[in-house]
Amino acid sequence: MYKYYSGDMHLWYFVTMPLILILLFVLVIMSPQWWVQRVIKRYQKPLDTIPGTGGELATHLLKQLKIKDVEVSISEIGDHYDPKARKIGLSEANYSGKSLAAVAIAAHEVGHCIQHQQKMSSFVWRERMVKLAITSEKLGVMSLMAVPFVGGILRIPHPVVALLIIGFGSMVIGVIVHLVTLPVEFDASFNKALPILTKGQYIDLKQTQAVRKILKAAAMTYVAATLASMLNIWRWIAIIKR
Repeated sequence: MYKYYSGDMHLWYFVTMPLILILLFVLVIMSPQWWVQRVIKRYQKPLDTIPGTGGELATHLLKQLKIKDVEVSISEIGDHYDPKARKIGLSEANYSGKSLAAVAIAAHEVGHCIQHQQKMSSFVWRERMVKLAITSEKLGVMSLMAVPFVGGILRIPHPVVALLIIGFGSMVIGVIVHLVTLPVEFDASFNKALPILTKGQYIDLKQTQAVRKILKAAAMTYVAATLASMLNIWRWIAIIKR
């Protein structure tokens, strides 16, 4: 009986337990992304009480705030504000939709325009860091992809170790950048967009709670991206171990 029990425990710790930990890890890092998608989808239903689309609201707010030379258009890469191109990009659903999600997300992106106009130091710093993150992530992927080829050709460990350090280090930089941009995202949502929507009476007061959830989801998009980057690092580790 003792030997059978010992074998059972051995199986649990070395086979079942790692699988459970992996599942928990994936669940934890994917939960924010699922929550963001669920919230936005929930409030994307068209409402008769909303007079205009997200794109129309963004254009109207820019005019009201006297922010000139900023274009509002449909974007295939999702909702964002590009300070260099002076352009607000909205997804098709948010640009053309008359929903709470469309209105709130459009206001969130206008919030970034306000940050840019006010020359907020945190926003300016964020833009520089995002460029660094994009470059770092590209460098990281290229370095990790080169590991098998360099290892197979040179057959010495030092270049491989160097590439691994560069690769993982670059990807970690991307994760850190996503984390440090969170205050800028929350400022765009709750210090810029929410006051505009409530004080300007663009939403009904009864809808404030729902709009808060949407604006939180808009800000937390970067958290989801951060965790996705962490999962990407874990995936590369698994590939290299093969």
